[in-house]
Amino acid sequence: MYLDIDTFSTILKSTPLISIDLLVENQQNKFLLGMRSNQPARNYWFVPGGRIYKNESIGKSFDRIAREEFGKSFSIENAKLLGLFEHFYDNSAVSESISTHYVVIAYKLKVDKLVDLPDHQHSAYKWFSKNELLSCNDVHHYTKAYLV
Repeated sequence: MYLDIDTFSTILKSTPLISIDLLVENQQNKFLLGMRSNQPARNYWFVPGGRIYKNESIGKSFDRIAREEFGKSFSIENAKLLGLFEHFYDNSAVSESISTHYVVIAYKLKVDKLVDLPDHQHSAYKWFSKNELLSCNDVHHYTKAYLV
């Protein structure tokens, strides 16, 4: 469910968001990251993901987020649960002065190939080896946490 900015701002001020992050690994054991073009975490390499909507099951959210992030559906049954994580930011997608708190359900997803990735949340995409990902200063520390 898309929310108007006033409603979303009130939610951000009042409660955590529940989201799904996807650590996507290809057959060469490299991980797909996108350069975030919006806040929070703008200008960092970050895993694809998105928030869960009200009255949307985790499985349906997983499928929708995969379609939005990759232009292709993936089933949650083909993913491995990495666990629950929390992300805290001083800013948000709507304001530099409204903080964001995410409760994240993280999954690892193995893929053969992805093409024509959408660009509404990321200005670029790149495949990183584990060592590259962990040593790159432009990879967000919340993304690194999925591999340590």
